[in-house]
Amino acid sequence: MDTILYFFFSAAYLLVLIWGLSRQKNWNMMSLVFLVVLGLIYDNGIIALGRFIGEGELLEKLSVPRFWIHAFLTPALVLFSWGALNQGGVDWVKKAPVLAGAAVYTLALIAIEYVFETANLNLESTREYGVLRYVSAEPAAGPPIMVLLLTAILVFSGAVLWKRTGWKWMLVGSVIMVIGSAVPIPVKSSAATNAFELFLLITLVWTKIHLEPPKAR
Repeated sequence: MDTILYFFFSAAYLLVLIWGLSRQKNWNMMSLVFLVVLGLIYDNGIIALGRFIGEGELLEKLSVPRFWIHAFLTPALVLFSWGALNQGGVDWVKKAPVLAGAAVYTLALIAIEYVFETANLNLESTREYGVLRYVSAEPAAGPPIMVLLLTAILVFSGAVLWKRTGWKWMLVGSVIMVIGSAVPIPVKSSAATNAFELFLLITLVWTKIHLEPPKAR
């Protein structure tokens, strides 16, 4: 069941990427969301193919980029958030210190994920719900700090954008992501919660399409 779900998520992200790229002609900070989507296509695709590739050196090597992609690309959503607020006409984000702060915050998230997750990455294979994949043999204790700090920015930016423009979907996607991550789902699946992440990315790409002026599309 989970293998099918991971194939579905990978294909869904591919469609989201095609949809987003087909609707945009203006490259800006919000375009960084496409890098995150690309990373998720790879991440879900490798997990889906795990049982077919089989346990061993090849699958382990293919799995390593999943962690590096997460560490270096996912924090780019901070800059996406800055771009969304800028495109939405929020005046205070246009100030140089705010952009500099967003860049520093992004680098800080990358550093946090590198130090706690990828610096001494050691993988081990695991089989769960029909899926074979490699996971960290020594996962960090406690909640994922980088994800929590990033989610806080997404929720805050979504709320500001809603107040300024009336566009609510970035906030809705971020809040749904928070709820989906915090509330246990009584289903026998390790992939089901990825649906919340997919919903978030759909709302972010939709936000980019919505905020760009018609002449730029």
